[in-house]
Amino acid sequence: MITGIVVALPEELSTLTSKRIDKGRCVFIADKLLVAYSGAGAENAQAAAELLASRGTTQLISWGCAAALDDTLKPGDLTLADTLIDSDNTHIDIDSNFHCHTKKLLSKYLTVHTGCLAESKSIVSSSKDKKQLQSITGAIALDMESIAIAKVAQHHELPFLAIRAIVDPANMDLPRAINHSLNDQGDIVLSKLLLFIALHPAELPRLIRLGLHFNAAKNTLKLVAKHLDSMTCFDHSNTTAL
Repeated sequence: MITGIVVALPEELSTLTSKRIDKGRCVFIADKLLVAYSGAGAENAQAAAELLASRGTTQLISWGCAAALDDTLKPGDLTLADTLIDSDNTHIDIDSNFHCHTKKLLSKYLTVHTGCLAESKSIVSSSKDKKQLQSITGAIALDMESIAIAKVAQHHELPFLAIRAIVDPANMDLPRAINHSLNDQGDIVLSKLLLFIALHPAELPRLIRLGLHFNAAKNTLKLVAKHLDSMTCFDHSNTTAL
């Protein structure tokens, strides 16, 4: 059994391995763990998931950070989606046995928040937009990649999980510097970020706050990563394992 994990950002990748992985490529980080570094966005995530499927993975995981839609979620909180909803309001169910096994295991070490994970085609910057999405979808969080990966898993009849740690809470407006610093691939360009800060120094405290939130999310992912072996060795043929 080989588990394929799709990661969008290099900072998220660092919570899994110190190995170098080029964007669009995949590398074994353990005997049964194959990680693909996709880059941001649904198109990149889909391509990475298809790559993993072509390499013989038997289950897929979407790994990384998310934005909160539920105002009770805090930076660093772990979400383990039990359903997904795409931008067309189509629902995708999660493999219940894999989900229950993972939730039971991780609940020994931290609080696991379950619920619906929504798809976003772009970064949702404002708390107002997050609130509107929550009212439409009923989701507790959103990201840009999990739906695309889940659809590949569904196509290949592979079990799927979305393991996401919260960065920005529902009531937080992202710093304007983030959107101004993105390139066409959804990556932050450091030179653009530094220039924007130089021109708008009042943005710096908000960026520092976001950085602290991001570190909280990364620490949660690092904790979860310690238990990947136990999570991913689940026998899907044994529905009575729990």
